Amino acid sequence: MRTTVRLNDALLDEAKREARRRGGTLTSLIEEGLRKELAHSKPGPRRKVVLPVSKCRGGVMPGVDLTNNASLRDILEEGLPLHKLR
Repeated sequence: MRTTVRLNDALLDEAKREARRRGGTLTSLIEEGLRKELAHSKPGPRRKVVLPVSKCRGGVMPGVDLTNNASLRDILEEGLPLHKLR
């Protein structure tokens, strides 16, 4: 199949030199590069992600409603050190 590709002049010159050095054609060099890039971009098998699980006990500080962002913001604005919120 024929197609038109617009390349930077310097890149094209370098590619032609590399193709000659390898004893091949510009087309074969472009095909090889595309094959490598496409093979590289295919997703591999997914690895299982293990999330850390907290072993802390006790729950939240009295007065903090986890469904209400304003309650936590109010506590933080009071300037209490975070270690005292435990």
